[in-house]
Amino acid sequence: MSHTIATSLKLPAELKAAIDEDARRLGISSHAYMVRTLSEAAERSRLREQFTHDALAAERDMLEHGAYTLADAQAYFSARVRGEPVERPGRRPLER
Repeated sequence: MSHTIATSLKLPAELKAAIDEDARRLGISSHAYMVRTLSEAAERSRLREQFTHDALAAERDMLEHGAYTLADAQAYFSARVRGEPVERPGRRPLER
């Protein structure tokens, strides 16, 4: 069972009215709407942080080991689609 903690928010009247209206249209309470919205925002933040971490790791790998050219990748996958035996292309150093 999830442990909950009570908290209090002071919202501008216009925002609270918008939340109430959105919640009413969705058929849920304003409380449920705010919990859902905050949960989704927290998850998006975690995903964005993980995406940034993964992108920086991929960049470091590419700078250290090189990358596949578009032409090599296209030729490789085209041969695979045709069922031809083909060796995976090698990475090439990046030109700066």
